[in-house]
Amino acid sequence: MMSSCIGTKHLQENEKLLYHQNIKHSKGLNSEGLRDLYVQKVNSRIRPTSISVPVGMYYLGKKRFNKEKFVARKTKVEAKFDRKIAATKNQKKIANLQYRKQNAVDALNKKIDNGNMFMQWGEPITVFDTAAMYQSQVKIETSLFNKGYFRASVKSDFIELKKKRIGVNYIIAPGPSFTYDTIFYNIPDPNVLRLVSKNRQASLLKKGDQYSQDKLSKERDRIDQLLKDHGYYDFSKQFVDFAVDTTGGENKIKLQLEILNPSKRGYHKQFKIDSVTFTTDAAVTGNENKKRSSSVFHNITFNSYEVLYSKKILAQRVFFSKDSLYSRTNTFNTQRQLANLDNFKFVNLNYDTSGGRFVANLFTSPLDRYTWNNEAGMTVTQGFPGPYISTNFKKRNVFGGLEILELNGRFGFEGVAAVTSEGGFYKSTEAAGNASITFPQFLFPFRSAAAFRYGRNNPRTKILAGYTYTDRPEYQRSITTLSATYTWDLQRRLQFSFSPATLNVINSTESRGFDSLLNDLKLKGNNLINAFKPSYVSSMIFSLTWNNNYGVAQKSSTFIRTTLESGGTLLNLYSPKFIQDQGLEPYKYFRISFDIRKNVVIDKTRALAYRFNTGFGYAYSSNQVLPYEKNFFVGGSNSVRAWRPRRLGLGSDPPPINADPSSSGYFNYRFERPGQLLIEGSVEWRQKLVGFLNYALFIDAGNVWALQTSSNDASNFRWNKFYNEFGVGTGFGLRFDFTFLILRFDVGIKAWDPGRPVGSRFVLPNVSFKKPYAYHEPVIYNIGIGYPF
Repeated sequence: MMSSCIGTKHLQENEKLLYHQNIKHSKGLNSEGLRDLYVQKVNSRIRPTSISVPVGMYYLGKKRFNKEKFVARKTKVEAKFDRKIAATKNQKKIANLQYRKQNAVDALNKKIDNGNMFMQWGEPITVFDTAAMYQSQVKIETSLFNKGYFRASVKSDFIELKKKRIGVNYIIAPGPSFTYDTIFYNIPDPNVLRLVSKNRQASLLKKGDQYSQDKLSKERDRIDQLLKDHGYYDFSKQFVDFAVDTTGGENKIKLQLEILNPSKRGYHKQFKIDSVTFTTDAAVTGNENKKRSSSVFHNITFNSYEVLYSKKILAQRVFFSKDSLYSRTNTFNTQRQLANLDNFKFVNLNYDTSGGRFVANLFTSPLDRYTWNNEAGMTVTQGFPGPYISTNFKKRNVFGGLEILELNGRFGFEGVAAVTSEGGFYKSTEAAGNASITFPQFLFPFRSAAAFRYGRNNPRTKILAGYTYTDRPEYQRSITTLSATYTWDLQRRLQFSFSPATLNVINSTESRGFDSLLNDLKLKGNNLINAFKPSYVSSMIFSLTWNNNYGVAQKSSTFIRTTLESGGTLLNLYSPKFIQDQGLEPYKYFRISFDIRKNVVIDKTRALAYRFNTGFGYAYSSNQVLPYEKNFFVGGSNSVRAWRPRRLGLGSDPPPINADPSSSGYFNYRFERPGQLLIEGSVEWRQKLVGFLNYALFIDAGNVWALQTSSNDASNFRWNKFYNEFGVGTGFGLRFDFTFLILRFDVGIKAWDPGRPVGSRFVLPNVSFKKPYAYHEPVIYNIGIGYPF
């Protein structure tokens, strides 16, 4: 398949392969989006080579494709189902047979029209067509005109390259750009004119701006939204029109914005809500002989067969009322916030304009009050996949205030490869149980008006109690947790979380080897051993998350998360007696983390993603150490992929040297490497390969350093040397994108190892894919679910 990927051997006589297309223009012209206008698309290939896997796959499938075979099979399948349908009189069975027949015929038609699986996943070679080139030229000219280059011209030519290949160039002479000199309104309706003028600052059209057809369309949408948020229920974008006059000279435009009146009414009517009704049990069956009862709260008439839900909580999520003007934004926000309660199957909202009245009707249907889900599968968080089982019990509307009680249990283990002489991988086991109750409001004595105001922000209060047990080769650790967390949203993209009290009691048992390591570190001035004493950790945590479409395919997006944590704050005011009675080690610390991720979509098949992640922790208690879970770690499938999970660092302090480097590599990465300062970043190129298969090329860099717990200078952060202590890895990977699931396989290769002596840290030439390793660096295989960031 790879040998046939170049594609030119599939050309017929006098045919040429369209190999590349370029747009040439003067500086200052924004050419974004112009390449999407090409009528013909060049075949995707692995750059900078000429290898095109989709082309090779297509012709491999075509070589084995027999269209007549599928046509004959289709005829045979149709005849088979027709006989079965004719032989039965059972209407239900006939319907089932017809359904199965249609599915079978559709599958065969797809193969007849599009070829076999390899042909569908691949793509035929793109044969150069001069007519398509001229069509692309016209589309580019039209696009430039719509961007304000009214005198733009585009010329196209092609160059014959070697091996029957063609390169196409589109040469743009944009000419002058036309800008708005005057913008004025023609709005006969005085109320509409007053509203539009009042909101003029929000207009997307400004004097001096360059003409843009896209901005005109967006301004039309903005005006439509503006009016519909101020009572104009039946307003339509069709009433908004623009007139452009370019006769003023000097590349200037006079723009008239016109909002026409309805032909019949002669003016635009504002709709004021006469009443609001809320039916909480729509589509509920079994009550046909009963009549719904009604009651009024906060000017909302609630209808239901049985009063199940708090009217106060529901009213806090309804953002319009009697005598208020219609608002499309408030309508959508009401539907979304009621759906966020996770108590209803659906939330429908309509407006009744009959009888000269304007009535808002809300309809919801309850979800099952009790649900129980069991799940089994594979999980990957640090290394090789491992099985897990989990169970979740949920009870809705616990106390009648739309609260949600959840009981969760989970047990699983996974294998993480160890580059040591002690085995190929180790088993990490984790078991957890949690009980939580979520209230759809802030459990805080706010005034009623404030509670209604905060309803727009989807306020939640979650109280949780949990127990987690972890069994690793280094240690066994149990954590008992009690926490209370407030969560709220702002403008959908921004979420805040504040935990005024998160209490943890931690007990640990270390393995003999790990205990010896901790004692050795203690002799060197590293107090990490204190983190494994029985301990009490209390903290206050505030986090902010900004998500601008991150994770949405085909859209450039940004994700930002920052967390501030203060541990032991309450201990400064009051120290519970049980801490001393049980011999628990108290912790006082500050911890800050910041994570930013960016995904830049180049086109439908290519994207560039990058990430920067940093964190800092400082302990001010007498033990001068962070709780173990509050340390930072680097390495693994979601970090620097050329190192084992949590095994990179500290600074340039090298891990122990293996007794048998030929079978296990130079260093012994048996133990985790926790640090108090984290800096890491990644850049990844993602591109579609064929069908659901994508590939990636990446570079990762990062490290952790000690700030308080080490007298070893190699582990400590120093401004004059930290930039030489980043572990750098590169590699490649495959992503199997099944839409509902992305399975990832990455190969991490060390490029710069700060643990090596100065002068020997560039280790990329020493990469080894198989034993014996000797002093070479073994590659690291990572398996993951989803993207690494």
